[in-house]
Amino acid sequence: MKFSFENILNIFLIFIPLPIIGAYLHWPAYIIFFTACLGIVPLAGIMGKATEVLADRVGSGAGALLNATFGNACELIIAISALRAGLIDVVEASITGSIIGNVLLVLGGAILAGGIKYRTQYFNRTAASTSATLLALAAISLTVPAVCQLANRHHVGHGDYNLALWIAGVQFITYILSLVFALKTHKQLYQSSDDDKGEDLGVGGWSVRTAIIVLLMSTVGVAILSEYLVHAVEEAAVTLGLNHIFIGVILVAIVGNAAEHSTAILMAAKNKMDLAINIALGSGAQIALFVAPVIVFTGHVIGKPMDLCFSEVEILSIVVSVIILSFVATDGECNWLEGVQLLAVYAILGAAFFFAPG
Repeated sequence: MKFSFENILNIFLIFIPLPIIGAYLHWPAYIIFFTACLGIVPLAGIMGKATEVLADRVGSGAGALLNATFGNACELIIAISALRAGLIDVVEASITGSIIGNVLLVLGGAILAGGIKYRTQYFNRTAASTSATLLALAAISLTVPAVCQLANRHHVGHGDYNLALWIAGVQFITYILSLVFALKTHKQLYQSSDDDKGEDLGVGGWSVRTAIIVLLMSTVGVAILSEYLVHAVEEAAVTLGLNHIFIGVILVAIVGNAAEHSTAILMAAKNKMDLAINIALGSGAQIALFVAPVIVFTGHVIGKPMDLCFSEVEILSIVVSVIILSFVATDGECNWLEGVQLLAVYAILGAAFFFAPG
């Protein structure tokens, strides 16, 4: 049997029904939590494969946007489920984890995978720099509420929620305008050599209609498993001795990023670094400037308001990620050592969240 990433994902399909069975049979919460995580992974991979079919029709720029959008559906669904359950700290941690996961883990893994096969790989510096700037804006916008709350001596009032709504609105508008810039007014700046290589993305055999149906079914599956994951997270955290921040930043984020991670690594291994980098950075920017505002707006509507006041460690991790990204994304080329450096920063931050007080 051919050994491939797709075959590995197929093995994980057996975990999809287990959380439902476990809840019915009253399994321990930590088992339901982990089986839900493992069940979401293949669904995220299937969503990534389906979006590649659509991406192959529209080029690397719009294709990366499609992949990031549907890939981030996992994060959005999980976050909204946690928000409805009142787990604000898990929501904020999952936003943080998704941003640093895309910038450090997904991008680092892609650069390392491509660098092992190719000595030096090249990418569109304009597109990467634009995404890095958007992520810098995200770092600023997520820092301001915490600084304001600190200045108010940790007092949380209506002003904090109004500030969060205002910042969310600015983030949302900025993201929409960035799409207009990238896909309409300045799309020539995002032209990639990947678009001319004549190589498909390795997802032949699926029609566009099939891909759309698979996307919808996978999204429903993720939504169902997310409910079981969220309802088990608190008891699982107590049983395993893990704090909510670590679970949200590392475990939940890795599960949610499965689609982007698998696709970015596969594209980098095919020397399609523009698509790989656009997926990783585009997904990170979308989490910060689109998903986070949608969560804030949703919380306001359902009576679970968020103040966007992230912890000091979460803010530091986002700022550090953006800083190291600025060094990687400015020269238009990469090698395996840069991938190792990104992964090393992720490992250090992961340890910080693991040992952080609960």
